[in-house]
Amino acid sequence: MGCPRYFRLIFLALFAVASFAQSPPSSTKTKSHAPALDPGTVSNSVYRNKTLGLVCKIPDAWVLRTDEMNAPAEEETPKPESTPQSPPPASSAGSKVLLAAFSRPPAAPGQEINSSIVIAAEPVSAYPGLKEAAEYFYPIEEVAKAQGLALDEDPYAIAIGTTTLARGDFHKDVGTRVLRQSTLVLLSHGYAVSITMIAGTTDEVEDLIDGLSFTAAAK
Repeated sequence: MGCPRYFRLIFLALFAVASFAQSPPSSTKTKSHAPALDPGTVSNSVYRNKTLGLVCKIPDAWVLRTDEMNAPAEEETPKPESTPQSPPPASSAGSKVLLAAFSRPPAAPGQEINSSIVIAAEPVSAYPGLKEAAEYFYPIEEVAKAQGLALDEDPYAIAIGTTTLARGDFHKDVGTRVLRQSTLVLLSHGYAVSITMIAGTTDEVEDLIDGLSFTAAAK
């Protein structure tokens, strides 16, 4: 069963190169009827989304590529240095990249891992069988293995403030370097929201995650 291009956006800074082979168990792709999601705003290197109650700190001097990630399919997206192919734009009805921030422009060469933060959302109604955030990782691991990534352990629950998310950690050897990635998923306001952090060390990933916080979400 084919999956929409959106799933590839979850890992767009690392291995967003192929569509997923299957949806979460017992799910069937359907037309989305979720309400429009507030895209959020960035001010003073802080991303805020009042609908989700999400706040994300962006390291100083990082570059934003959110608009490029949401560009029409016919527009070419620059290829991140550490990614074998460029990520596709969002195409599923209601799907959207809310934030795409990189330590340097994706097309710029560099010796170090291009650290990044990617926040994306897809209507839960697109997958009727999707009931728990952890289920969003079922197809992700299959694609991760195909792209040479290893899952450190089974996805697990993580609490940030009063919000509980599902988290999966991955790693991949990139030449003499190791790319570290953590993706956090929550279901909120009818959307599956993924927050992906990528860096060259576990400590750097944790520093990015420490920049996340949740406030009271808008009703």
